[in-house]
Amino acid sequence: MFLLQQLTGLEEEEERRGRHNEQVKSIKECGVKTLVAVTEEVGEFDRVLQLQDRYPDLVAPCFGLHPLQECGQRSVNPQSNCIPPAQWSPVRGKQERRDSEASGGDEGIGLDFTPWCAPSHPDREDQMSVFIKQLSVAKELQLPVNVHSRSAAKVTIETMREQGISRALLHNFAGKPSVALEGVKAGFFFSFPPAVCRNHQRDKLIKQIPLEHICLETDSPALGLDRHERNEPCNIALCCRHIADVKGLSTQTVQIVTAQNALRLFPKVQTHMQHISL
Repeated sequence: MFLLQQLTGLEEEEERRGRHNEQVKSIKECGVKTLVAVTEEVGEFDRVLQLQDRYPDLVAPCFGLHPLQECGQRSVNPQSNCIPPAQWSPVRGKQERRDSEASGGDEGIGLDFTPWCAPSHPDREDQMSVFIKQLSVAKELQLPVNVHSRSAAKVTIETMREQGISRALLHNFAGKPSVALEGVKAGFFFSFPPAVCRNHQRDKLIKQIPLEHICLETDSPALGLDRHERNEPCNIALCCRHIADVKGLSTQTVQIVTAQNALRLFPKVQTHMQHISL
């Protein structure tokens, strides 16, 4: 059984082509039981809610702003669809609307300290301010967080610990094994997309993180096996197989344990899976 976290759910491109039903059928045939649809911008909030209304047995929404979507003079993309850090009612309102339903968490948040995204200290301060505000929303509503931590693994984990976050998924994690193990001590989870199958760069990291702290993801449509091709939900099987090979385990073991981990992290999505036994 798989639990999938996908960047923007079912894409607008498919909607225009009238292919939603076809894509959903394909996703289910691949063994995906829940699609955790993650937002990056405010403009995606309503679309994800519409997807959940249309496919309530598959889609679990998660709301948040990507670190590069914050507003301000130092914003990397000032023309992007974003809201000022002081105005968090859209994020809070969407989460509260679905708080009693199968909402996954407060997602798409984190830090990105790569030089081209945060070239100066003020840029990093802006991101940190937004990150802490979103962590506050998640903590208040008792929701897990799915976190972006590119070139900022250590400070991301330290900040979450300082803010009292107990349930977190560091997606597409690429930090040092020693840093990851600090996250393991805090009870955090880590996920890896099909892109890790391209080479063996993260095998040491995957090997050292206990399976009980690993989840599967696709991050589609990005981070697929081939960087030049669109990533698809069914490629989650590639992640499962690669992790199994690195750890010397069966794919069935990885599939079952990572699904259990996902349900521990996102307990509300169990409403999608009441008919499934692990």
